[in-house]
Amino acid sequence: MEFSQTLISMRKAKGWSQEQLGEQIGVTRQTVSKWELGDTTPEMDKLVALADLFGVSLDELAGRASPQTEHTSAPVPQGEVVSDETIRRVVRESFHYEYRSKAHIGSLPLVHINFGRGLYTAKGVIALGNIAVGFLSMGLVGIGVISLATLAIGLFGFGALALGGLVFGGVAVGYFAFGGIAVGVYSIGGVAVASDIALGGYANAKVAIGHSPHGTVTALTEQNGMTLVDMTADVLRDLIDTTLPNTAKFIRDLFVNIVS
Repeated sequence: MEFSQTLISMRKAKGWSQEQLGEQIGVTRQTVSKWELGDTTPEMDKLVALADLFGVSLDELAGRASPQTEHTSAPVPQGEVVSDETIRRVVRESFHYEYRSKAHIGSLPLVHINFGRGLYTAKGVIALGNIAVGFLSMGLVGIGVISLATLAIGLFGFGALALGGLVFGGVAVGYFAFGGIAVGVYSIGGVAVASDIALGGYANAKVAIGHSPHGTVTALTEQNGMTLVDMTADVLRDLIDTTLPNTAKFIRDLFVNIVS
């Protein structure tokens, strides 16, 4: 049995994870993973530390022990076959990186990075991970005040699919939504659907502005490639003020400035 397989067997016999083994001899989990994959081998001082930890000789640690050899500590199962699941797990763990800053704000680390093959979650003020949860979150799935992710959920969300307050995305659903498909109280997009004001190629809202508007009040922005003469800034401003008098001035002006 090679050293890498012997190390896996001895570690499993003790019931230790790669991280637990690494902590006992002063190396990282990634280092232990590389040893078990056979990518690298330990230096002499680490080999000695491993041999002492498992209560075996260096020959036995290298896989040269006789099947009849007995140890005072838990024996290594002889003839053990490493399962496919173990190999897959070792490979999966080798593609993993995690960093957690010592600085904390409350109970959360200032920075937590946790990427790899699998559902690795990062939780911190600044979180970067497959699943990221934090004030500023970045990853495949991001949840936070400011979220940048494939699936972004936050007060400010940026992603292929964005959900939240002010959101930008291929599909954006929020209070104020910008996207290819935008759904919200106020929406701007190729397809814009809103409860109050929508601006887009297809627009559906109380005030709908676009090439194909549908709503209580509609404003057709173009006809045969030409902007309609009567669609001036003043006309659109009055239309919004009349239909939705409680609309915030900066929101009304945003739509007016985009169109005019």
